[in-house]
Amino acid sequence: MSSSDPQFFRKPSNRFGEFARGLIGWAAAFALLLLLCLQILVADRDRLAADPDWRPRIETVCATLRCSLPPWREPQAFRVTSREVRPHPTVPGVLLVSASFRNDAAFAQAWPQLELSLTDIDGQSLGLRRFAPSEYLGSAPATQRIAPGQSANITLEIVDPGKRALAFGIAFH
Repeated sequence: MSSSDPQFFRKPSNRFGEFARGLIGWAAAFALLLLLCLQILVADRDRLAADPDWRPRIETVCATLRCSLPPWREPQAFRVTSREVRPHPTVPGVLLVSASFRNDAAFAQAWPQLELSLTDIDGQSLGLRRFAPSEYLGSAPATQRIAPGQSANITLEIVDPGKRALAFGIAFH
């Protein structure tokens, strides 16, 4: 057959078949793109789960796919409600740091690491240390998480840095 053959002699084109093949190709490409996006979400779920905007979406994806998420953490929601530093009553050269803090988040979260810092009159750091929950509570916590509104009392013994230490700070991580 050549292009000079009469029209009735030529094989009719199958435009519907061509359209269907094109449509199937585009649908397959779109499905693969969705699958790639889902794979990225699942692979990066730990980082995305730490973002308040992304957390609900990732929870929905993981509920469907039965994947695990790290516990929700919001260290800035812990509030120090009282704190005190005084010399240890029986051990010379040691200070007792007592404090209370509360979880002001709307959800239970893992017990935080507690960071204690001592500074001098110029604001220069004299010492900094992070304490695990078992260290600042005196033993392992009774539960894995601290409930919303729950408070905890801590007592720490630290070496007295002398008269240079004028201030201390408590932060949570």
